[in-house]
Order: sequence, then C-alpha cells, then structure tokens
Amino acid sequence: MNSAAPVPSGPLLEAEAVDVVRDGRYLLRGVSLRIEPGEHWALLGANGAGKSTLLALLGALSHPTHGTVRVLGRRLGRVDIRELRAHLGHVNPRHPLHSPLTVRQVVLTGLTNSIEPDPFRHPTPDQVAHAEQLIATLGISRRIDAAWPTLSQGERGRTLIARALMPRPRLLLLDEPATGLDLTAREQLLAGLDELRRDHPELASVLVTHHLEELPGSTTHALLLRDGECVARGPVAETLTTELISSCFAHPVRITREDGRWAARAAVPR
Repeated sequence: MNSAAPVPSGPLLEAEAVDVVRDGRYLLRGVSLRIEPGEHWALLGANGAGKSTLLALLGALSHPTHGTVRVLGRRLGRVDIRELRAHLGHVNPRHPLHSPLTVRQVVLTGLTNSIEPDPFRHPTPDQVAHAEQLIATLGISRRIDAAWPTLSQGERGRTLIARALMPRPRLLLLDEPATGLDLTAREQLLAGLDELRRDHPELASVLVTHHLEELPGSTTHALLLRDGECVARGPVAETLTTELISSCFAHPVRITREDGRWAARAAVPR
C-alpha cells in the first residue's frame, strides 16, 4: 500500500518559467506558479489556453521543455516520477473501469492506484473505515454498495475524488470535475469539495475549469491563462476580477460574487 506523502519544508508545487513546446508550438510560455499547503487554486482560461498542459506538469505526468517544476520538493527529471505520482491525488474523469465494482471497491483501489482490486492485497479495517469516511464526506454514502455502471456521472466524479484521497495525498488535482454535470450534481460536487477542504486543512488542491460557476467557494487562489501565458495569478480577490477575467477570455464580462460563489456575465455595451 502507498504510504502517506512526505511533507516538504517548502511549497508543495512550484513551477518556474515553464515552457512546453510541441511540434514547434508553445503550449505554455514562461509560466510560474507556487502553491503552499492548504491553498486551493483554480486554473482558468478558454479552451486551448494550456490549463490541462500545466496540470499534467504539476501531476508529474509530463516534463517541461524549459524551466523547472518541483512537486513535493522534488524536481521533475531528477526523481522517479512513478514514486512521486503515488503521493498525488490526480482525478481522471475518464477512469477506464468497465467491471461492476461498487463505490466502496472503487474507492479502495486508490490504495494500490489500480483500476481493479489487487487480488494479493486486502485493505485493513482502518483503510475500509477511511474509505467510508471519504464517501460520506463527498455525500454518496447511500450509494456505497451501488455498482459502477449504475452510477450517474456526478456520482462517478465524487467516487473518483474519494478514490484519489485514499493514499492521504498532500495534493489533489482535478481536471474539469464538473464537466457534463447537471445543476444538482454540480452543486453536490462543489459542496463535497468545500466540506473536504474544511475536514483536511493541510490539503492543497488545483482545479481546472473554464467556468467560474464551477469553482467551490473555498477556492483561495487563481491562475489565469491565455494562449499559454499567465494573465494573472494570486489570491482570488485580486485575480477573479472583471478586468482580468475579461482579458483572460478576450471578451468583456462582468464578474460578481455572492454567498462565496462567482458568476460571469457578458458585459452590457454602453
């Protein structure tokens, strides 16, 4: 089973002047980012802005062309990334499971980072209790014995977040977790993330989206990307503004925040 992630003395995630070049094209150019324990970042930008490319670097799934990336204090290119990934909670919305595992069984596969249960490893009672606690936090206890094929997309998303948290990672990486969800499922997901962050104050997270309405109220920081370059980064009060979001999406919008949640509307021409 994976052990708990080591606690670095510095930032959990750090990218310095990162470029990613593919076939002569810059997917990211000069992007820097520093994430401390307990911070919850949003990566925002239009389609093709470079959000998922940056998340892949932070999740040790790829390497930069130029610049440096340190994850949990370890520099990519100088560490066994397979070992490093074991300490990151990376939620893949395209989880390739086809067998009828129950919610509980799917969450427990997070211990071995496998799609199917490992027949040679059996979870301890404490690990089963941890899985059930995560399932409860994410609001799907009533579906704990339901088979994967019967779950809604929203229930699958929350199950995969619980699965990613089983090894007790320091970092949770979410790539557009609310995509395709109806209103109720989206709100249940965001409420679950808010509760999770309250229950685990040491956890840091990065959430990729291009809709401000899909940000939990517990979001603390944001990085805005446009055409692979950073428009702004920092605390949400300084970055999720009408001026900066309009620049990020190359379109005039008006940003409002009510009850801790954000909304974007097209600016009315004067």
